[in-house]
Amino acid sequence: MPRENPGLAELQAILKHENATWEAGVTELSALSADERVLRLGYRPGPGEESLEARIESSRVNLTAAMAAAVGYPSSYDLRNVGGKNFITPIRNQGGCGSCVAFGTAATVEGTQRVLRGDPNLAADFSEAQLFYCIAKSQGRNCANGWWVGPALDGFKNPGIVDEACFPYTAGDQNCKLCSDWQNRVTKITAWHTITNPSQMKEWLSGGKGPLATCFTVYDDFFSYRSGVYHHVTGGLAGGHCVCCVGYDDTQRCWICKNSWGAGWGDSGFFRIAYGDCGIDSTMWAVDGIEATGWQYNKRVIGLWAIDQTRNAWVYVDGLGWRKISPDNDNIFFSMLAELVLAKAAARPVNFHEVQGTIKQVYVL
Repeated sequence: MPRENPGLAELQAILKHENATWEAGVTELSALSADERVLRLGYRPGPGEESLEARIESSRVNLTAAMAAAVGYPSSYDLRNVGGKNFITPIRNQGGCGSCVAFGTAATVEGTQRVLRGDPNLAADFSEAQLFYCIAKSQGRNCANGWWVGPALDGFKNPGIVDEACFPYTAGDQNCKLCSDWQNRVTKITAWHTITNPSQMKEWLSGGKGPLATCFTVYDDFFSYRSGVYHHVTGGLAGGHCVCCVGYDDTQRCWICKNSWGAGWGDSGFFRIAYGDCGIDSTMWAVDGIEATGWQYNKRVIGLWAIDQTRNAWVYVDGLGWRKISPDNDNIFFSMLAELVLAKAAARPVNFHEVQGTIKQVYVL
């Protein structure tokens, strides 16, 4: 159990006096030293990006504009409960390394992949280690000087990011050590863009497109957050932090976010933060799509379709949807088709390699 911070009682008294909408308590981070806390952050605005101070002001301006805008989205939405389905992957812990950008970005792509495929149980766990210890490191970034979101999303475009098992994360600057077959295990995104309008952020979240990456200013009181709708009340500026926004609530006037400080912090690892507070909604980053390239393992074929046309056949893969069988070569095409027909009839799983949604190799298990 974390020890109580000597200043916690004072913070709780201030929150009570201010009629704050959130509660403070003992957390995994509240008793750390100031230097140790900073290592749990890691967002540094990149070239052309707003400073932390400018993000705060932009959020306030955006909030005023959003309040006057017409509403074309649900009043609340939470990707952890869409008709009883949770499309958000489990809480991770970045530990004592300023790698929050890698965690917020990976969480956003993981959630996007699940949403776009309509599968809340899809195994999506990408390597934050590759993002930070390979890609960020090649750009001169490390645990002490942090990173920003654009280059992380570019890394998901090219070279793509492997699964966690290929390069597991350990807090602390590591050497880039990918598994030997890493090029066959990458997931790539097609593109990304930024959103600066809060109404459009809500439309994205509730429109079947996935979560959003976002960054904000962290003050000392945030480390003791336990529940409720956070807004900055007291304490000095600690630094910038990036997380994954998974929903919103217009009644409580807040965003719902997934943090990377473990499930013992906050509301089981998540938090709510007031609209327009700490620069949270100055800019958010959206993933446009997931490139269907790479190996798919232990999948079930549940449908087949073909027309009377040269080498034109498709299979429906559980959790993935329709995939075209590559028509590049007669012998290979008919061999793969036969294997997929057999797999469906025998209810046997398959491994296959696809390139932009077209199956190139098949192995029936």
